[in-house]
Amino acid sequence: MNAVWKLFLVFLKIGFLSIGGGYAIIPLIQEQVVENNGWISRKMFTDIITVSQMTPGPLAVNTSTFVGLQIGGITGALAATMGCILCGVILSLILYRFFQTHQNSAYVSEVLNGLKSASLGMIISAACTVILLALYGESRPEADYLTLNLTALMIFLTVLFALRKWKLNPVAVMLASGMAGLVFYT
Repeated sequence: MNAVWKLFLVFLKIGFLSIGGGYAIIPLIQEQVVENNGWISRKMFTDIITVSQMTPGPLAVNTSTFVGLQIGGITGALAATMGCILCGVILSLILYRFFQTHQNSAYVSEVLNGLKSASLGMIISAACTVILLALYGESRPEADYLTLNLTALMIFLTVLFALRKWKLNPVAVMLASGMAGLVFYT
């Protein structure tokens, strides 16, 4: 039961700090579940992010559910999910009331503009984390460039070129990328 409680508290903190949504919070989730607590490996975290992106629903919630499932089964999944969404629900209700009261304030508008900028930076950080994990197997910026996964790089560049050139359906591209991964990595 202690692990379930710790899952809840960790994801409660993540949920409280998840300004900017799912992609912006990926680095914080990774820091908490991989580096700080050592609950799962980097590889498993990458797999969880991949599955979470394909599963309907918010990325942070899906990720918390899958991490909780890996660590504490169904009870862990429920604890992590509830921890992840509880702060968001409470803060949303409080902010709704606040913005209804102060909807014409110039100060509130400026604060929101600042939060948008911070969210953009967090999303860029998450993109860098995912790219580093895919190409180097690590999310640290000081990754050894000799360990570049050329197969992953070629799949990435091919898919990027195909998407830009022919405007393909993203679902079809994800399926094709998954099949390429199966062919090259199994």
